[in-house]
Amino acid sequence: MSDTPRIILHNSDTAPLTHWLRAAFPQADFRECNSYEALPALIEGYRPEVVYSVRFAGTPGFPRDALFGPGGPRWIANGGAGTDHYGQWDPGQTTVTNTAGVAAEMMAEYILGGFLHFSLDVPGLQKDKAARVWNARTVRPLAGKTLLIIGLGHTGRAVAARSKAFGMKVLGTRARPKPMENVDEVHAADDLHDLLPHADFIAVSTPLIPATRGLIGAQEIAAMKSGVIFADVSRGGVVDQTALYDALSVGHVAAAALDVFETEPLPEISPLWALENVIISPHCSSVFAEWEEASFELFLQNLGRWMRGEGLVNIVDPARGY
Repeated sequence: MSDTPRIILHNSDTAPLTHWLRAAFPQADFRECNSYEALPALIEGYRPEVVYSVRFAGTPGFPRDALFGPGGPRWIANGGAGTDHYGQWDPGQTTVTNTAGVAAEMMAEYILGGFLHFSLDVPGLQKDKAARVWNARTVRPLAGKTLLIIGLGHTGRAVAARSKAFGMKVLGTRARPKPMENVDEVHAADDLHDLLPHADFIAVSTPLIPATRGLIGAQEIAAMKSGVIFADVSRGGVVDQTALYDALSVGHVAAAALDVFETEPLPEISPLWALENVIISPHCSSVFAEWEEASFELFLQNLGRWMRGEGLVNIVDPARGY
């Protein structure tokens, strides 16, 4: 390994990254890139060994081929958890790491916040307040209810821990089932259809890979318990949002907190905007004040390992997507 690998910092704003990198590695040899369009030429001319990259302007136009093509880096440090924008790659040629776990607790709070928003009928209370009406209403406890977590990675496990504190029964699915703390029942991904009718709440936190694209379609939504409350922080493409819209429109799915969409930004013509029983957030469940620094700190720790010839953490298996 080189003592001072050539590094590209790729983000819309690299100023704080530059500050943190220089503080940790004063002799670092690096370049900055603030656009998708400029990255291919920079890679070709600079020939970096390492690229820290953030998908800051969505997936369309992301310079994936430049990263994995001739002259691309040996290590791509993805400044986020999801790597679906990379497609498939040869792990023998390029090592990809991610920041899985950095935002897990924040995303879990988003999910529980969405559940509480609707179980406490916050929309109804807001409507009454706006009308200055003292209207008798009831609230719905989480205790004793069943939660199904689809994807028990870092985020799913953080959701499970918080849900048990509320007294919920927690079911979950994962590719390789094994007993897990805070999860009452861990099932194989293939058991999903049988689990859906038992859940009062559903949280989707699985990565987008070929096996999970369209995982929650019309049949799965039809199999859900009537009145279920749904939250999705996975990736657009895991859930068929046309089928979800239909279920939300008739109340089969009582409400949903949606942070990811098949097309982002969500087009103005999307009918989801008109639904009163939906929270729409702009893919921000993992974005909090300290996120960027925490994500980059993980990169800096890995960079130290790289320079010492040690193994990296959070290496992504392209076949599994995590």
